[in-house]
Amino acid sequence: MSEKRIVLRNCGIIDPERITTYLDRNGFKALEKAFSELTCEQVIEEIKASGLRGRGGAGFPCGLKWDLSRNAQGDEKYVICNADEGEVGTFKDRYILEGDPFTLVEAMAIAGYAIGAKRGYIYLRTEYHYLLGLLKNAINQAKEKGFLEHFDIDTREGAGAYICGEESALMDSIEGKRGEVRYRPPFPPSRGLWGKPTIINNVETLMNIPQIIVNGAHWFSKLGTEQSKGTKVFSVSGDVKSPGVYELVLGSQLKELVEDLALAKNVKMVQVGGATGRIIPHEMMDTPLTFETILGAGAITVFDESRDVIDIVCRTMEFLAEECCGKCIPGRQGTEAMVEILKRFSRGEGRQKDIRVLEELSSAMMLSSLCGLGQAAPNPVIDSLQHFRSDYDNRIRESEGG
Repeated sequence: MSEKRIVLRNCGIIDPERITTYLDRNGFKALEKAFSELTCEQVIEEIKASGLRGRGGAGFPCGLKWDLSRNAQGDEKYVICNADEGEVGTFKDRYILEGDPFTLVEAMAIAGYAIGAKRGYIYLRTEYHYLLGLLKNAINQAKEKGFLEHFDIDTREGAGAYICGEESALMDSIEGKRGEVRYRPPFPPSRGLWGKPTIINNVETLMNIPQIIVNGAHWFSKLGTEQSKGTKVFSVSGDVKSPGVYELVLGSQLKELVEDLALAKNVKMVQVGGATGRIIPHEMMDTPLTFETILGAGAITVFDESRDVIDIVCRTMEFLAEECCGKCIPGRQGTEAMVEILKRFSRGEGRQKDIRVLEELSSAMMLSSLCGLGQAAPNPVIDSLQHFRSDYDNRIRESEGG
């Protein structure tokens, strides 16, 4: 099994502090092509035709988001790069920013041209503060070379809140407010940052843009599956011999990533997509990595046979309860109730009725939570009950003295 590097094509090849090394690899050719050969509408149509979907977890069609913002009414528009990367087990964006900040700058300038925005922001998580100087250096060098004459890029740092990875909470943070999820509609493409039309794209999503513009939508759309085009960058950690960042064509099997590349042995289960991601048992390792099946933000955490499933799920739910913004009751109280029940199982005090409560609570949270955190928080609980029900049943028998 080998990688297909599009997003990571320059990582380890160029000097991230010297723009000349990026220019030597056709850097900013895509921006020049967009300005000289394509109208704003043609750039957007190229992105739409490529089939590129958001790589931050939601998988929304990138070109459609740009088109909505382009057609929205407003004298000011914004481009935001979400570099918060607060999802558990995810470190791919950090690797990308460390190795190739210039592609991100070029992509944001193309996005600004396409939607008619004059300003963009890179929202960087506070734990990545050491990358701030590198990003500013890349922006300044691009300015000096004349590539940002019509588009300004600024940086903003988060304050360590997991919820600010959600786009509306992220915008509140940039505006200087406490990061909380907004009620929607309106959606950011029509009314986002400071009430203006705004597109928000993940680091990895934007890194695809220059290659699509240079090589064409058809080139990109030939990679992947019918609904999942291109490649995906994954952060692999946990019980593996070779943890790291890998880029595969979408549609590759999970076992190719976990066993062939990361060299995992005696796998019990894999959590795909971070804290709110899906739990995949070893028996389902042939599951394809696509938007249609499992994907999320690209976090792959591997657990071997020595791990306790209930303990893992309990600790995950504790994290989600702590990081919930608390704005809606299902998210705030639902996660706390799940923690309480799961802790009972961890102590060997679980009861059969607790299973029914977890299932009913999961359904209610998925239907009524305000944001993706509350809606997806039950995923590991539901999956563990489906694939590892015997672990719960064993704890119940132990508590009943069976």
